[in-house]
Amino acid sequence: MGDENSAADYLSKCIYSIGVGSNDYLNNYFMPLYYTTSRQYNTEQYADILIQQYTEQLKTLYDYGARKFVLNGVGQIGCSPNALAQNSPDGRTCVERINVANRIFNDKLRALVDDLNTNTPDARFTFINAYAIFQDIVNNPSAFGFRVTNAGCCGVGRNNGQITCLPLQNPCPNRDEYLFWDAYHPGEAANTIVARRSYSAESSSDAYPYDISRLAQL
Repeated sequence: MGDENSAADYLSKCIYSIGVGSNDYLNNYFMPLYYTTSRQYNTEQYADILIQQYTEQLKTLYDYGARKFVLNGVGQIGCSPNALAQNSPDGRTCVERINVANRIFNDKLRALVDDLNTNTPDARFTFINAYAIFQDIVNNPSAFGFRVTNAGCCGVGRNNGQITCLPLQNPCPNRDEYLFWDAYHPGEAANTIVARRSYSAESSSDAYPYDISRLAQL
């Protein structure tokens, strides 16, 4: 960039999109056979620990010159094919105890955005409510072009969610009609919806306090 000041100016204009937290629940808190965190902490305490560590990571990015932050909330992990395969009696009803934990984390993340915007005046933070956007899709999938919301396009076992997509396995031919690509991850069609509503929010519940298009102008 020529010199340190030019680099700092450039970095301050970039938008940093960050998604942290999903694996802390998927691959830790809700795996009690392998990790003790769910026995050590209730959902409120665990979310506080994650937010504390998240804050430190954001401060590190800030110290390196980042000034525009997009913080993506955790989606509905309790509605993923893996959660449905393991914990849903009918394979369709979302696992509420998991979703409750996700909502607690998201509420604290949104509050963190308020705190950082207040106390870091030369930086801007916004919260993307992926949970609410997915709720819209799950409640009315046909309106978004989805036919299957409870199974992966590629996977093994119940809901295609007990084992994720394996090498040489053929995925479904109509992947745009599936909300999930595999046991855990939304497919491209779903991610496109989240991206569009994050950039140009349909309501304040999608992005807070402003969408990404507005953040880019600040």
